[in-house]
Amino acid sequence: MGNKYRLYPSNSQKELLDKHFGSVRFIYNLALETKTWAYSVHKKNISRYDLQVQLKDLKKECVWLNEINSQSLQFALLSLDSAYRNFFKGTCKFPNFKKRSGRQSFCCPQNVTVESGCLCIPKFKKGIPIVLHRSLKGQIKRAAISKTPTGKYFVSILTETKQSIPDKVNIDAIKTIGIDLGIKTFAALSNGAEFNNPRYLKQSVYRLSVLQRRVSRKIKGSNNRRKHINRLAKLHEKVTNQRKDFLHKVSDVITKHHDTLCIEHLAVRNMVKNHKLSQSISDAGWGIFVEMLKYKAEWRGKNIIQIGRFEPSSKMCSCCGKMNKHLTLADREWTCVCGVTHDRDINAAINIKNFALIRYSGAERAVEPAESPTLVGTLNQEKSSKIGHA
Repeated sequence: MGNKYRLYPSNSQKELLDKHFGSVRFIYNLALETKTWAYSVHKKNISRYDLQVQLKDLKKECVWLNEINSQSLQFALLSLDSAYRNFFKGTCKFPNFKKRSGRQSFCCPQNVTVESGCLCIPKFKKGIPIVLHRSLKGQIKRAAISKTPTGKYFVSILTETKQSIPDKVNIDAIKTIGIDLGIKTFAALSNGAEFNNPRYLKQSVYRLSVLQRRVSRKIKGSNNRRKHINRLAKLHEKVTNQRKDFLHKVSDVITKHHDTLCIEHLAVRNMVKNHKLSQSISDAGWGIFVEMLKYKAEWRGKNIIQIGRFEPSSKMCSCCGKMNKHLTLADREWTCVCGVTHDRDINAAINIKNFALIRYSGAERAVEPAESPTLVGTLNQEKSSKIGHA
């Protein structure tokens, strides 16, 4: 279990924390360069254990590294090794060098305690003041200290509570809900409920452009430029916090009141390649929302069923199964040949629920006979999947 808390370090503690951020970043970048050079030149893979052994010699060359918690330096090598393994598994991109600008962080894997309203970690004799807005339960395993671009300090504490995850409830069609994610309406449920999209980025995009122009006109390295960069970072942080707050509230409501959640498998990375919809899709935060649904459903013993991305959830009539092949993104309502008028999003949510239940039961769904697939038809289907059922 992990909880995030705000830290209020003193000026001397801020200086030492900044040294930790810089040193961990230095070790990470140096190790990344060493591993890349060794493989490109000598076709040799250097393990993190070999790099950890070399830390002792590096500390003799860079004496200032002795001021930093050694376990935090070793954990940076572990993080790099995990990034390498994930890259070769094909689950992420090749690791990049860490920058001085942006979010900074380091991890303390051991010797972390919270006493008298202070966070106690190695190299900090006096604890760092912490605001425990939420009770800390379980045994502390490790802590990750981070600094935002706006200069705020946080700690994410991972604890072991030894609480077992509840068993999954039985899937019942009555307590099952279909969820269709979109842009105009953020989420439409198969029971007719809708959550409007607040579009926080769109509301602030003009102010962001103004602040960005002011930053670009300032002299690089000047205090005036840093001041305006901080203002820009604060607005970005506000938009991020607004979006996360909205997603947390919606995901809480859905997971609390429904036992089985049916959603689409959205290829967000492909969908944002459409320059006309990329900003709106990113502003909605579909990927983050799906992840929230998954782990909150896991906490509460609820079920998650995902359907394929090519299922015709929007174009199929949820009453008779007929296909509306001429449906476009601009059509928010459409009338089927059977005479039923559908709201695009609600109809899609109902179809998602039906597809998911059929997939769970293993039965085949009855639809109108489809034409034989053609090369052109497959190409058009791939193009349409990139923009999804917005």
